[in-house]
Amino acid sequence: MGIERYLADRKGKQFCELPKETTTNNKSRKNRRRTRKSSPLPVQKLYETCNEVFASGGIGIVPPFEDIERLRDVLDKMEPVDVGLSPEMPYFRTTAGRRTPPITYLHLYESNKFSMGIFCLPPSGVIPLHNHPGMTVFSKLLFGTMHIKAYDWVDGGTVNGTSTCANVSRGRASSRSIRLAEVKVDADFTAPCDSSILYPADGGNMHCFTAVTACAVLDVLGPPYSDRDGRHCSYYLDHPFTKFSVEKGVSVPEADRERYAWLEEREQPKDLAAVGAVYKGPKIVENR
Repeated sequence: MGIERYLADRKGKQFCELPKETTTNNKSRKNRRRTRKSSPLPVQKLYETCNEVFASGGIGIVPPFEDIERLRDVLDKMEPVDVGLSPEMPYFRTTAGRRTPPITYLHLYESNKFSMGIFCLPPSGVIPLHNHPGMTVFSKLLFGTMHIKAYDWVDGGTVNGTSTCANVSRGRASSRSIRLAEVKVDADFTAPCDSSILYPADGGNMHCFTAVTACAVLDVLGPPYSDRDGRHCSYYLDHPFTKFSVEKGVSVPEADRERYAWLEEREQPKDLAAVGAVYKGPKIVENR
């Protein structure tokens, strides 16, 4: 039993012992409590909306536009207090002596349809460039300022006649995939701001988060990662377009080169410090 419920029960008992003229006031308070119970808490509403939006979802399946807007609307209204967070919590403090501040992940919920969780980043914390295979992902910046850089693969083989496969110089590991990607986002975002959405093949499916200040990001993934399905999280290094040569005789105009980068798949960065912590915000009641 939570402390709020305990106090509510205690109040009810005390009011029953008051003179009769206060009975109406007591009933009014009970009615207000009953009304509040009928409206789910924001995190509960988020869970229920996700349950509906991703009910028929699957790998590479994007929910209908109406459902996307409905879920976005719920996320846009979420605030730190709705998940029991504040910038003063230990998760958001910089640890002395560490080059890369640790990132804390708070797990809210996961099924084979979707997952919900919060990334807590201290200043200068980095979630390195990674992908979301076959997923639709909603991200809500709860507080703070974050820099987001996001890419999508360039499909179709060429861009203005340029091959999307790099000519890798000798001596470089040829077993790693290096592909051309287009920059979709490269900007700072400060809360409160609209939720961002990425799709299986659009909207910046591969992104990197860098905390300008302490910040928290609420993520909804549909469906979540699955090693069993071969949809694990892949990490990348991004190289300037001019880093590698392309087919002889073709080029990209100088003005367009900053729009593209070569992404090289890599192992999970060794300096990625991420820890899990128990979510202590409002409880989520699962639908049975």
